Amino acid sequence: MSLFIQGRIRKITKVDRLLMCWWIFTGLTHIILEGYFAFTPEFYKVTTPHYLAEVWKEYSKGDSRYVARASDVVSVEGITAAIEGPACLLAVYAIASKKSYSYVLQLAISLGQLYGTVVYFVTAVLDGDNFATSPFYYYAYYVFANMWWVIIPTSIVVRCWKKICAAVQVQELKRTKTR
Repeated sequence: MSLFIQGRIRKITKVDRLLMCWWIFTGLTHIILEGYFAFTPEFYKVTTPHYLAEVWKEYSKGDSRYVARASDVVSVEGITAAIEGPACLLAVYAIASKKSYSYVLQLAISLGQLYGTVVYFVTAVLDGDNFATSPFYYYAYYVFANMWWVIIPTSIVVRCWKKICAAVQVQELKRTKTR
């Protein structure tokens, strides 16, 4: 999808193209993967041929709160799937069509992702942070798989903040010149 959009729109910077790829990846991850977890409460109880159930059973080796259906995790994942996922796909559209709200939207989504990630990690610490079956699963699934939702949204927040501030500064310069 991203390659199709990128091929049709030639005047998009490389950074915006990378951001579009990120927003497609994270949006579909939120909607499909996290949505399945949040809205399929019995995924871990029965043997199922459904691939996504097996993905969550495997991920639960790094964080057993998923199998336990901990209310904090279900809440964060449900909100992420229902709100942030579609917003990420809207961000792809906003970047591709150069909408004026693109940076504000990306900033809002990134802050939401950071908030969700902080809640995810802080609740684990408050509950003892002892949810993995082994150190390998802890670092591979719990730390490594989730660190990207700290690093990338933080970078996007900084970029959007700078872009928004620059736009406001240009507007203010225009106002003072017209007076």
